[in-house]
Amino acid sequence: MKQLITFIRKEFLHVFRDRKTLLMLFGLPIAQIILFGFALSNEIKDSRIAIVDYSKDATTTQLISKIEASNYFDIQRTLATANDLNNAFKKGNIKMAIIFPANFGSDLTHTGNATLQVIADASDPNQATTITNYFNQIVADYNTSLAGSPSAAGTAGAATAQPMQIIPEMQMLYNPELRGAPNFVPGVMALVLMLVCTMMTSVSIVKEKELGTMEILLVSPFKPIYIIISKLAPNLIISIVNLFIILLLSYFFLDLPVKGSVLLLVTASTLFILTSLSIGLLLSINAKTQQAAMMGSLMGMMLPTMLLTGFLFPIENMPLPLQVFSNLVPSRWYFIIVKRVMLKGLGLTAVWKEILILSGMCLLLFAISLRKFKIRLQ
Repeated sequence: MKQLITFIRKEFLHVFRDRKTLLMLFGLPIAQIILFGFALSNEIKDSRIAIVDYSKDATTTQLISKIEASNYFDIQRTLATANDLNNAFKKGNIKMAIIFPANFGSDLTHTGNATLQVIADASDPNQATTITNYFNQIVADYNTSLAGSPSAAGTAGAATAQPMQIIPEMQMLYNPELRGAPNFVPGVMALVLMLVCTMMTSVSIVKEKELGTMEILLVSPFKPIYIIISKLAPNLIISIVNLFIILLLSYFFLDLPVKGSVLLLVTASTLFILTSLSIGLLLSINAKTQQAAMMGSLMGMMLPTMLLTGFLFPIENMPLPLQVFSNLVPSRWYFIIVKRVMLKGLGLTAVWKEILILSGMCLLLFAISLRKFKIRLQ
């Protein structure tokens, strides 16, 4: 029994001396719990909306106050006209717009019915359905309060037979049929390209080290940058082929054509591919084994790409630290580019900031990889 206790004690010492094992045992579960606990939420709060009020009467004021009091909406602006809504939707500044027509309160008082228009960005159909349901619930509660108000009881004519009622008229932009493909395809493009590019490149350098062929490359007349470019070039071509396969499948099987410039989308995608390849290259240079490189690329990039890009869960609903950290994930910016170019048909003026951010990330990661690439094996 004493020998068993001694061996158990020895194994405990081995575990606690290995920092990598401790990180896997304690750090990874803590990180996953925090990440999943805060990011995985189907509840949508503080959705950015705009309001256009042509009526400006007591009824619209009361209804707007109810919207403001709700935790579900964040009124970004109250526009004077509906002409500015199109630009606001294209830039992604708002998720929904509410338009009160002229004489809204007067129509409700005299006829017992009044309609308002609700426009939602349905490029993310799940989010559009959720926020419109939230708004319909607010309107339903207001209709209930109107039914018991003295003004409703004192309405003359046939209107006294029916309670006063506000009827929202829904319009879904970019995806009127609320199909899942318009949101699914951009997210899958970001996920597939990121994982494939990172995983393919992450084993390129470390594989040469394990096979013992890196010494041959280092004593050859090739410069280090030539070795790195030769490792990236095949993966770049393969990834671009994957990109065109995805676009063709989306067009022929999912009925999802590219509404904007195909050249702009391919250019932005190539930039994202180069950024992903640079991440894989950096992992490969720092990793000691192929297994470590593969694990780093898989765990280190798959979860952030799935959770912190806005693909599955809205970023604005996450805690502020996660929102800040999401800015470091290249997939987030690529996801925005694909949605705006592919789904909304926007041009370079709408995505130049995201392209500039990806360009900076690509240059920085490639420069770090080139600097950390050792020309001597130790």
